[in-house]
This record gives sequence, structure tokens and C-alpha cells, in this order.
Amino acid sequence: MAILSKEEAQAILKKVLSFSKADFCEVSLNGSDGGNIRYARNAVSTAGQISVMSLGVSSTFGKKTGSATINEFDDASLQKVVKRAEELAMLAPENPEFMPPLGPQTFPESTTYNANTAAMTPDTRAEMVGKSLSVSKAANLDAAGFLENSTRFNSIMNSKGLFAYNKGTNVSFSVTVRNKQGTGSGYIEQDFNDLAKMDTLALSKIAASKANGSAGAKAIEPGKYTVILEPLAASDMLGNMFRGFDARSADEGRSFMSKKGGGTRLGEQLFSENVNIYSDPMNLDIPSAPWNGDGLPIKRTQWVKDGIVKNLSYSRYWASQKGVEPVPFSRSIVVEGGTQSLEELIKSTEKGILVTRFWYIRSVDPQTLLLTGLTRDGTFYIENGEIKFPIKNFRFNESPVIMLNNVEALGKPVRTGSGMIPPMKIRDFTFTSLSDAI
Repeated sequence: MAILSKEEAQAILKKVLSFSKADFCEVSLNGSDGGNIRYARNAVSTAGQISVMSLGVSSTFGKKTGSATINEFDDASLQKVVKRAEELAMLAPENPEFMPPLGPQTFPESTTYNANTAAMTPDTRAEMVGKSLSVSKAANLDAAGFLENSTRFNSIMNSKGLFAYNKGTNVSFSVTVRNKQGTGSGYIEQDFNDLAKMDTLALSKIAASKANGSAGAKAIEPGKYTVILEPLAASDMLGNMFRGFDARSADEGRSFMSKKGGGTRLGEQLFSENVNIYSDPMNLDIPSAPWNGDGLPIKRTQWVKDGIVKNLSYSRYWASQKGVEPVPFSRSIVVEGGTQSLEELIKSTEKGILVTRFWYIRSVDPQTLLLTGLTRDGTFYIENGEIKFPIKNFRFNESPVIMLNNVEALGKPVRTGSGMIPPMKIRDFTFTSLSDAI
């Protein structure tokens, strides 16, 4: 019962609303069904199947709102959760930022659902993990990984006539491969809506190659270097930046988008001219639901064009305060790039460092978005367009804003982490100290 059709979800939501006595009522109904396999030291350690569904009710009297959830769906239970939400609303203080519910909206049909992914079975997962383990065993390496697939639906309905429904699938895979001596490590992670795009064998070969190639790492002096960031490493940095496109935090002086003395940096050239960022829930490579939690339609939005900030994200409340239209943010982020491969970017580099990924990233200064963290799972020295030798990991202190001002070249975007992200060639990336971790 975890995955309901649009019509089945709509019928339950209508029934719940019929029990409401509040001024406004909003109901959400969500469910997921999927499974996973976890493995370590070249052997499966756990496997499972999870199927859940829940319903949430928010009831409002005036500006006082109460919420309750339940995972039982008989009439008595549905009446009970509505009554509980109304009781809590009467006890709640008024919300000074309350926004009345939206009326009916129109949404395009999303491309988030894939039947092959939804049809995955324990045998499918076992076969995919078996391919990964065959790589590490054949190379006398140790692998630890996680494979998970899910099918989900999300739906909302309110007493003003809004109804939204979306169904989607996802399969994700990550693996760490290390040599027996513990001196070399490789890592890869990937997720797709479409199972046919997931190749655990090829991905595991990449991780195994890095595990072998990163053994015997040499120490070099910290400092400013030209770096080639693989898409995963670039995504690790940019995920923190995307959250800064919120208009309210910028207006209130709490982000890198805040202007000294007041206002925002909307319309300013913050990045190199070759930086272009947009989001689009209908992008076939990284689709997402075409509506947000408020029920607002999410459309293609250009956030950065030729390095200039073109849009900030406005919630309904903050948009009403500023006299503008709401602009919801989308998870389907695309950083445009070129046509060069990672290998071609390496070949174009006289001296530099190749970074597989970052980890343990922490904020140092929210105003400049200065971050610190460590390289991990394969860091290599480049000279005359070739990888010469592995190097010990570094701690970095760098801002993604500065990073995107020092872009020398962008490769072909691939789906990873926060969106469609290209490999990046960045000059003057700041490494501050060495780390003995692998």
C-alpha cells in the first residue's frame, strides 16, 4: 500500500478534508517502498526492504495552526488525526508570518518515475553488488559499499482547492575501495532515476583504480595550487553555496549574498563570466517534482548568467513583504560546462592537483562562505598534463564564491551530488596543511 496512484491518494485526501472544521486545512500524504544492501570487507553485512506511508494534517483557525500525523488510514483514524490537529491549533500562538493556502495550481507531468527502477528486486540488488565485489576481489582489495533503491509518491491537498501529486524513483550507489595495507583508498558515488544508467561494475573499477593509484602518497608543501576538481569534489563545495541564494537571509545580512550596508547582491557580477547556473525540474538528466511543499509550481530558473546573479529564492511570506512574486528553489541544479572530459582537463594542466572529493566540510565564515575540510580517497599531483604520483591529503580553506571567480575551464557536466556538475579547473585553490588520513 506504500505507493498510491494519483486517484487513490486524491480519494484519501478528499475524505480527510471532509472531516475538517477549521478555517483552513492542508493534508499531505506520502509513501515510499524500496530496499538496500550494505557490504564491507568484500561481504554483504545487511540487506532490507522498507515500505512506509504517512499522512499529515495542518489545521488553521485565524493565524493559529496545529499539525498532527498518522500512519493508519481507516475512517476512525483519519477523523482522529484531524481532531487532534484542530485541538493543537486552538492551543497554538498566532503565527505572525502565516500565509493563507494557495488555490488550484497547474503542474506539468514530471519525468521522475522510471518503471525499471520501480521493479527492482532483492535479486537485482544482489546482482549489482556482486559485480562491484568481483572487482575488489579480483584486485585483492577491500570494498565497503551501499546500494539503495526507492519508489516514492508525495501529494498535498487543501481546503482552497489545491491538489498536487508526484511519483518518482531513485537508485543510489556508493563504494569505498582500499588496499590490504590501508595505504590507498578510492571512492565513487552515483544516483539516477533510471536504473539502466547505473553501472556498478564500471564505477567500482574507478574506485579500485584510485585505491591502487593512491598508495605510497608523497607529501608536498601546502599552498595555492591549480586544481582539477572531479564533479563530486566540485559538488561538495557548491552544495553549501546553493543554500545562499535565499533572498530573506540575504536581505537580513546573514549570507554571502548580503550587501554591506544593506540590500542584496542581486544583479552583481559575483563569479567568472563562464559560470552559468540554472535549475529545471523537467531536466531529463536530473528531474524533480514540479511543485514545492507549499504547492507552488517550480519552473526553470536562471540563477547565474555569465557570472551575474539573476535571481534569488523568495518564500511566499518574504515575497509578500518585498512586493515580488515567490520564486521557489529547485533541487534540479545545473552548472553549465563545456565539452571537455576530465582527462582533457588534466592534459591541459602544466602543474596542479587532482582532487577526487572533499569531506568533513565545515563553515568558517558564513558572510564570505569560507569553508574548511579535507581531500580524501585519491589526491594526485599533475605535471605536464599527466598524473605523476599520489600525494598526501590536504586541509583546505576556500570559499566556493572565490573558487568560481578563479575558473579556468569547465568540463562536461555529469549527475552527481547536488545536481549536474562539471569537472572544474580552478587556479589558486588554497591548501593550508597536510593530513595523514587516506
